[in-house]
Amino acid sequence: MIQRNPDSAPRGGETHPPDLLSRSITFSPSTSPQGQHTAPQFIKMAGDKKQKKTRSALNDVVTRQYTIHLHRRVHDIAFKKRAPKGVKEVIKFAQQAMGTKDVRLDPKLNHEIWKLGVKDVPRRLRVQLERKRNDDEDAKEKLYTYATFVPGPSKGLITTIVDQE
Repeated sequence: MIQRNPDSAPRGGETHPPDLLSRSITFSPSTSPQGQHTAPQFIKMAGDKKQKKTRSALNDVVTRQYTIHLHRRVHDIAFKKRAPKGVKEVIKFAQQAMGTKDVRLDPKLNHEIWKLGVKDVPRRLRVQLERKRNDDEDAKEKLYTYATFVPGPSKGLITTIVDQE
């Protein structure tokens, strides 16, 4: 008969995950409406409240140039919906990059997306996104993003911040 030390780990290397041991877990038996006991439920204790980070840079007026890889965004989209989807994806990208819901496209950028037809959008687009103050007093948001097309090669370039003049 083999005797084991009770302080040692169980056979087979089975141990409890360290995160389970460090958490506070309350065991509460529950009963169903019919009075029968059901399986026990584990209730996790609430963790520390984290403060939300605020973006102070969001209020700044800034201009950046990005390369948008449109090919991966319109992959597996029906041919007749590719150019409209490309326009929507440029708007979605601008919303995420600049943090504004109001995005306005330059007509030249729209022309570049549609230049090859409805089903053949450019693989990559070099786009300049400008976050500007909204002059309209009735506007919901203080800032909007204006997207313009940047001519030239778009492969291998990184995001750049354009100096305000």
